[in-house]
Amino acid sequence: MTDSEERETPAQDDAKKARARRLAALRGAERILGVHGVDTTIGERLAALTDAAWTVAEPGRDGDLYGDGIVADLEERVARLLGTEAAAYFPTGTMAQQVALRCWAGRTGNATVALHPMAHPERHERGAFAAVSGLRTVHPTTEPRLPNADEVRDFAEPFGALMLELPLRDAGYVLPTWDELVAVTEAARERDAVVHFDGARLWETTTHFGRPLDEIAALADSVYVSFYKTLGGLSGAALAGPRSFVEEAKTWRHRYGGQLFQQFPAVISALVGLERELPRVPEYVAHARVVAEALREAFADAGVPWVRVHPEVPHTHEFQVWLPYSSEQLNEAAVTQAEETKTSLFRSWWEQGPPGLSVTEVTVSARGLDWTADDVRAAVADFVARIPGTA
Repeated sequence: MTDSEERETPAQDDAKKARARRLAALRGAERILGVHGVDTTIGERLAALTDAAWTVAEPGRDGDLYGDGIVADLEERVARLLGTEAAAYFPTGTMAQQVALRCWAGRTGNATVALHPMAHPERHERGAFAAVSGLRTVHPTTEPRLPNADEVRDFAEPFGALMLELPLRDAGYVLPTWDELVAVTEAARERDAVVHFDGARLWETTTHFGRPLDEIAALADSVYVSFYKTLGGLSGAALAGPRSFVEEAKTWRHRYGGQLFQQFPAVISALVGLERELPRVPEYVAHARVVAEALREAFADAGVPWVRVHPEVPHTHEFQVWLPYSSEQLNEAAVTQAEETKTSLFRSWWEQGPPGLSVTEVTVSARGLDWTADDVRAAVADFVARIPGTA
């Protein structure tokens, strides 16, 4: 037994077993709304990447070395897509945004970043902005939406950068309207602040905004995008903006440990995602709206006392579902449904908010496109019948 196994608590052991069971059920499912890269085995992932690699890279080409070659090709492609002067590849989005906000702090002379308390750096990065880069964060709003122009314009203290997560994932993958987004960026600049988009999922926003990627990105001074969220890459991110800013960011990338020797597997997967997944995202968003409406109607028909699909009309191809049961009840229903019917409607649930209220995230991607509204309703009826303790 290893040291890590000896240190595991019973709760950790139970969680590991539950995850393994859920993963086995997802892999065995014949019908599923959306597949994540971690759902597949190493062999399946490598086989899929190998099959697709030669559509974006020549097999006789030399590998990259410290960011040249195919890495530079990806950077140029992202810059063209976003309409920026340049872009830099980063191994993680956490590093990319650390570097971006650090660079802007040096240029503005103000190390305070205004962002939402639900934004990824605040919720999921262990206080990295302050601990690593000496940045301070403030919150123009605590409402479960992005700040509006008045909140930014009237905020009581100065800040050097406004960071907007598009979409705001933890609030339900929500977006402002186009006019609201324009207004809030203008309000930041009235205060002499720069605007940075946390665009990990920016690829998903074009349908909601009714604008192409370059027009959306043009509202910001810098933009970060992810290659494994939405596009299904192995890992990696890009930071895009003015050429002088990107060159400075590359210097800090090296200092932060992001100047990797070779990165071509992740870069190839990113290029495949841009080639194959990006053009299909609007189709996923459109079908997510069909699925969301069917879910809401089906839970009502099944007699569930309260249900919330949020947003009611999804802003992207991802959204939340809330139900008045414990996560233990709902996870058991989800996994037994996948095991016994080979249909996976929901991945996992967790409790959030008042006691007895649980939430899950639904992602509709390629494998979900053949689900009709009737298919969703039938799956919901079966799922509700499986919730323990509700008979």
